[in-house]
Amino acid sequence: MTAWHRWGNVLGVVIPVAGFLTAVGLLWNRFVGPLELSVMFVLYVLTGLGITVGFHRLLTHRAFETTRWVKAAFAILGSMAVQGPVINWVADHRKHHAFTDVDGDPHSPHVGRGAVSGLWYAHVGWLFTEEGRAERVKYAPDMLDDPVMRFVDKQFFTWVVIGLLVPFGLGWAIGGSLRDGLLTLLWAGLVRIFLLHHVTFAINSLCHWLGGRRFATEDESRNVAWLAPLSFGEAWHHNHHAFPRSAFHGLKRVEAVLDPGGWVIRLLERLGLAWNVTRIAPDRQHARLA
Repeated sequence: MTAWHRWGNVLGVVIPVAGFLTAVGLLWNRFVGPLELSVMFVLYVLTGLGITVGFHRLLTHRAFETTRWVKAAFAILGSMAVQGPVINWVADHRKHHAFTDVDGDPHSPHVGRGAVSGLWYAHVGWLFTEEGRAERVKYAPDMLDDPVMRFVDKQFFTWVVIGLLVPFGLGWAIGGSLRDGLLTLLWAGLVRIFLLHHVTFAINSLCHWLGGRRFATEDESRNVAWLAPLSFGEAWHHNHHAFPRSAFHGLKRVEAVLDPGGWVIRLLERLGLAWNVTRIAPDRQHARLA
């Protein structure tokens, strides 16, 4: 990682935090309304699905297949979540699965650190260092061979800017004033990015520290039920580590209810936009019970 990329990561994390603190300060004067919150909700859902369905289940684990343009749309939406260029994200996550909770894992809370420092490192600290980061050529050669993914990756900052201009434009157009545009930019831009950042970061930290387990895995992955709806099903993280290629992280019926990423994949399948969807049969699940 170059110094430029490292500072880019720092700014990408710190600026949304500053935006969140500004928004909280403005709440004292009630500077938020249904316009800002509704646009924030819609963009949170779209960009969150870009991460869980696009970056994670589709591009990292190839849990299903889809058209080139659906794939590109998910990659662009995931880029608007400001968690780094798509090829970097995929490479780091594949390395995480190759070395889960042992030396080489880019963001384990358990390797060579105490409890507090380990959780901090897994949550956000790993973004500010070169330690353990994946080589794109080694871990994401298929992405580098795909011209559409290379384009989406190269234009990362374009998607970030668009992800900020959209709420500003909607706020100005619907609210009718520059003030409405700026407030919607604050809430549906920076606050939305801040919230989705820390929900996603919590998968790396909390979901390797606390929660339930039922499968025999050699890592410290956990299921954290309360985090599942906020993360679009990503917090059924122990299930995911037991069956990484599964398109559905909620494997029990009650878990599936809190797996919105899985709902979207089922919808795409019914529309003919997803195929070769990986499902884990009940007998395979039973065979891996601890």
